Amino acid sequence: MSITAVWMRIGVIAHLKYPIAEPFAGGLEMHTHLLCRQLRLKGHDVTLFAATLSDPELGLEAICDQTEIAKVGTAEAGDVAFFREHHAYLSLMSRLRRSSFDVIHNNSLHYLPVSMAETLPMPMVTTLHTPPFCWLESGIREASAPSARFVGVSEAMREQWSRVRPIDQVILNGIDLERFPWRARHDDPGHLIWYGRIVPEKGLHLALDAAALAGVGLRFAGPILDQAYFDAEITPRLTRETTYLGHLDHETLSKEIGQAAAFVCTPRWDEPYGLVVAEALACGTPVAAFARGAIPEILTPDCGALARPDDVQDLARAIARAVGLSRSACRARAEAACDVRRMITAYEGLYGEMIQAAAAGQMQANDALEDRLIA
Repeated sequence: MSITAVWMRIGVIAHLKYPIAEPFAGGLEMHTHLLCRQLRLKGHDVTLFAATLSDPELGLEAICDQTEIAKVGTAEAGDVAFFREHHAYLSLMSRLRRSSFDVIHNNSLHYLPVSMAETLPMPMVTTLHTPPFCWLESGIREASAPSARFVGVSEAMREQWSRVRPIDQVILNGIDLERFPWRARHDDPGHLIWYGRIVPEKGLHLALDAAALAGVGLRFAGPILDQAYFDAEITPRLTRETTYLGHLDHETLSKEIGQAAAFVCTPRWDEPYGLVVAEALACGTPVAAFARGAIPEILTPDCGALARPDDVQDLARAIARAVGLSRSACRARAEAACDVRRMITAYEGLYGEMIQAAAAGQMQANDALEDRLIA
């Protein structure tokens, strides 16, 4: 029997800003949900340590109320959120020392899990979903557990973290292709789609400008997480050719993506991966995007058109190219590079290697029944 076929007890640590539940606040929430769901479908015993209101079908153990600033208050919001997360992760890591998991998968963005990995009796892998930032970088620099591994979600992430510490492996994020059905034709007349968190760093205002310059209507969807940005930059750009669809559930969103002639992706920062690009390709929708972060790793010339970052005129030209690309080629690229089954197989293999290495080094978890964490 291969190590990837062995049943495992897996603890997954999520970040605490938002619940791991639909409708997803962003790509990290969707990725964590998909990871847990697919591992459970493979027969593994998975416990998700996440914020309250996360999906209970993922084997949820809620460790903290969600800490998004909008739900905390204004006068001391940052301090309150910091304290809640610090206490929740500190308590969790202390309890994991007495648990019987085979492996821990850290999917959070917090410094405590990585800095306390050496206290655990089982190996831990941390997936790096963002470029280095001060708190997480500090924790990783201090991480010294020989059983800890670090995975990047793209070669772009590997490169950005290389000055902090070597990345053990790159495992590209995956999506459930069945939940993003391919559509052979877009709606007539053709229109564009943009979706994601409506915040300045996602660049919706640039997508609106480029769509207007290209002379193509734009529909957009996602949660408004920065009302001031929406009022100042988005509302003045709304016309009869633009439609705000709201924050859509998964099924409705996938239909909207498939109906569009092209997806416009406008990150103002180096995207660590870009799940929205993979989702659009799965639906057969070509992509016009700024060439930032990992996006050039996902797109090929037959399924997407890249533009210079922050260049609205170049993005308009990319839109004109993208709408003429093959929808079949888009789906084929998604199947080749973005299938969740590839991602899960890679993580299963990594878990197995880590468990075997830990066993060879005489690392053992405490199997006392009263000390186990139960979903």
